[in-house]
Amino acid sequence: MISVTFPDGAARDFEDGATGADIAAAISKSLAKKAVAMRLDGELADLSDPVPDGAAIEIVTRDDPAALELIRHDCAHVMAEAVQELFPGTQVTIGPVIENGFYYDFARNEPFHPDDLDAIEKRMREIVGRDKPFTKEVWDRDKAKAVFAEKGEHFKVELVDAIPEGEDLKIYAQGDWFDLCRGPHMPSTGKIGSAFKLTKLAGSYWRGDANNAQLQRIYGTAWASDKDLKDYLTMLEEAEKRDHRRLGREMDLFHFQEEAPGSVFWHHKGWTMFNQLIGYMRRRQDKAGYIEVNSPDMMDQSLWVRSGHLEKFGENMYSVTMPDERTYCCKPMNCPGNVEIFKHGLKSYRDLPLKMAEFGKVHRYEPSGALHGLMRVRHFTQDDAHIFCTEDQVTEECVKVHQLILDIYRDFGFENIRVKFSDRPEQRVGSDDVWDAAEEALKIAVEAAGQDYDFNPGEGAFYGPKLEYVLRDAIGRDWQCGTLQVDFNLPDRLGAFYIGADGEKHVPVMLHRALFGSLERFAGIMIENCAGHLPLWLSPVQALVATITSDADDYASQVLEAAKAAGLRAEADLRNEKINYKVREHSVAKVPAILVVGKREAEEGTVSIRRLGSRDQETLPLNAALKALTEEATPPDRRG
Repeated sequence: MISVTFPDGAARDFEDGATGADIAAAISKSLAKKAVAMRLDGELADLSDPVPDGAAIEIVTRDDPAALELIRHDCAHVMAEAVQELFPGTQVTIGPVIENGFYYDFARNEPFHPDDLDAIEKRMREIVGRDKPFTKEVWDRDKAKAVFAEKGEHFKVELVDAIPEGEDLKIYAQGDWFDLCRGPHMPSTGKIGSAFKLTKLAGSYWRGDANNAQLQRIYGTAWASDKDLKDYLTMLEEAEKRDHRRLGREMDLFHFQEEAPGSVFWHHKGWTMFNQLIGYMRRRQDKAGYIEVNSPDMMDQSLWVRSGHLEKFGENMYSVTMPDERTYCCKPMNCPGNVEIFKHGLKSYRDLPLKMAEFGKVHRYEPSGALHGLMRVRHFTQDDAHIFCTEDQVTEECVKVHQLILDIYRDFGFENIRVKFSDRPEQRVGSDDVWDAAEEALKIAVEAAGQDYDFNPGEGAFYGPKLEYVLRDAIGRDWQCGTLQVDFNLPDRLGAFYIGADGEKHVPVMLHRALFGSLERFAGIMIENCAGHLPLWLSPVQALVATITSDADDYASQVLEAAKAAGLRAEADLRNEKINYKVREHSVAKVPAILVVGKREAEEGTVSIRRLGSRDQETLPLNAALKALTEEATPPDRRG
């Protein structure tokens, strides 16, 4: 007999060799029908696995959140089977679960066509309808390699070779089709349900290395219910409407071109918006006691060797060797430059905390396939700051940064904010004792602020643990923006010190802090979150004066000058076009307020205001209209 423990603490005995399915059936028929997997001592496992004596067991049903990953995993296998049924000779490589779905990479001489997705999805539904059981076998290495080689699955043979000696080679089959897989899987293909859809094709490389074979990737999404799928597809449609790249063109904000991949060409209107973000942040930092500095974009490679960045990020850094045989690197981060500024001149404990901010341009090589408008670029501006402090000041300063970050996000309309705590990564600098101190300091700080957080193991920076701030936008997407990192390592590596109260040299603790993170990326997030309807204070053009007839041209010029005198960013459209045409054109450009003037308005000294997204208009005396717009255009940090 075996004894198992259930989540409520109850223990029960079962026959030796009892599987998860047996235990679910012993509890109730309804549970056995709904069960799709089990947790053994917290780890997901197949229901068909025998349960060891003394295990803690929990039966996982299809409505358990953990089942969603299984649905997507099983769906990926079904997609691979469908592809090989429809396109014989296609090799299957790797097919993981990802956020909101799954993908599989295939090796095939002919390219897939978007129309093929419909056929593949139709065949997937047939396979789900067959409701074939997922069965597992453990093969020895030689058998696995021989079978896959005979099938012409050369990538699978390579995967078998990559599996460490002593680790089981699991083969999962659904009917006659099988694949190498760690598992677990649900009991049968029928458990997947109907809530899935293939979404797009993309190119990829074997093992993600551009030097390897090029593959074709098919993406899909899968959900527990048809309603969840419909909600997700609706969100995707809304996201497409909000795409900042399309809105950037329509609003005349920026563009990209091949001569500078991953770098933004800011147009006048976009640069105006960008500078509003910097101005807002500059005012917030000034009020919080930061000083602003600027460090060189390019510095000798030796600095990056000492900082550890070259070892960690060398392949993603831009460098050049000049005729004097010195090698210079474009900075991927601002922190080493800020340490060098700190080192210039003797510092005392009385000077700490020293809060040093920089709107620094940084340069990082990103693979071409990863570039995505403003969201993923190679050249961007970080609203970095580095707080040099004593160990006793760490908690207080971290709490202040944390509160500043939350206040700033609320000013931009983000209330749903999640915090992730990331501890030491596998590749890092510094001793374990130093990391212990840094992690403890950051935990104390975030707990002192009363902030809940999620644990994100192994995802800290190479020099210290960090908090990541994740924003949820208007359509439910999450964006990682700000960070706060505690660093006991970099100041020591670069020789920074201050004179303590004891007259001795001490190494300062360095807090790395970014609020927006990348300003380019935050601009993209804001554009999409607002669907281009930026708040008036951030809009490049806040008011557009449009004439109905040429009789009002002189008055329109007076309105324009009055708007500018009131501090509004205003333009005029005096073209000989119909007013409806003008309104449509400027609405597409997302101008928030159109001041329509004609002969009557000129005689009465009024304007008719049309607001973006509304068909109604309001007629007000000019002074009243400008007063209302000026108040609305006040940045949030300057309001009473």
